[in-house]
Amino acid sequence: MTAAAIESPVLEVDHVSVEFDVSARSWRRGGEKLRAVDDVTLEVGAGEVLGVVGESGCGKTTLGRSIVGLYTPTAGTIRFQGADIHKLRGDALMEFRRKAQIVFQDPYASLNPRMTVQDIIREPLRTHGAGDRRRQLARVAEVLALVGVSPEAMGLYPHAFSGGQRQRICIARALALEPELIVADEPVSALDVSIQAQVVNLIAEIQATLGLSMIFIAHDLAVVRHISHDVAVMYLGKIVERGPAEQVYEHAQHPYTQALLSAVPIPDPQKERSRTRILLEGDVPNPVHPPSGCRFRTRCWKAQPQCATEEPQLVDRGAGHPVACHFPETVPVLSPLADPTRK
Repeated sequence: MTAAAIESPVLEVDHVSVEFDVSARSWRRGGEKLRAVDDVTLEVGAGEVLGVVGESGCGKTTLGRSIVGLYTPTAGTIRFQGADIHKLRGDALMEFRRKAQIVFQDPYASLNPRMTVQDIIREPLRTHGAGDRRRQLARVAEVLALVGVSPEAMGLYPHAFSGGQRQRICIARALALEPELIVADEPVSALDVSIQAQVVNLIAEIQATLGLSMIFIAHDLAVVRHISHDVAVMYLGKIVERGPAEQVYEHAQHPYTQALLSAVPIPDPQKERSRTRILLEGDVPNPVHPPSGCRFRTRCWKAQPQCATEEPQLVDRGAGHPVACHFPETVPVLSPLADPTRK
């Protein structure tokens, strides 16, 4: 983490948990609970990008939606610029909603098919009273140009666009109010592989140009390679490893992180044959009834009796970044994600 993130965090997530009632009779108290996010703590500084990575169902989206206020944490605190977001009311709440925006995963479901592009992007400007109609339309054209969509498309409806273009429109909508924090919830997972890189590069360029703070959620470590300063790896609601991107890619300590890295193909047949491949056995456990101790132990090749009785804490165990594992070690998986040119 950079000095900026330590000295002036824009976002502070402090021991946050989020539960959902999943019992058959949800109106009854004391039913089964699914803890989608379990005791998560993190910080994001001004201009920093935190990549949150993990398998589907690990709690990434729930965490992201809680950060922008769409879910209320069961426990813990989320602070934006020092203020608890779930205690904000009136003008303070409206100001937070202007400053913190989200880009959803599915560009087909997140755009109203009965609204034109102009109305879709103008809607938040009208809601927050950002200027008169002329200024609002000028802003719509400005953000469309910023994301690479012709302003001439303002009068078209979402069905006239491809998935990649729709996601660019979603990004433009998130940028309309000049936010300071954006949560990008798997913004490329619903897109064709051929255009994923284009959208990731666009987001990285916009983030660097505008100096935005960002949470970039993905299920693939390769997707966040060029955009994230820090990376947090989640498994069953918990962060199991967190650190600067280069450290996590080159010196992964948690077995789960190592397995994710080993699954990324290397475009060099000779190196691909010589690397260590880590194959996880079994399925992800039921999140309603997670394993005791370390949640990853049922799929971990290094599991010991201690792992079943004692939950590992997320602390630095000598690797230079925190990891939640009783027996961490660096395994040479020959990561294709290390980027020595990253500043």
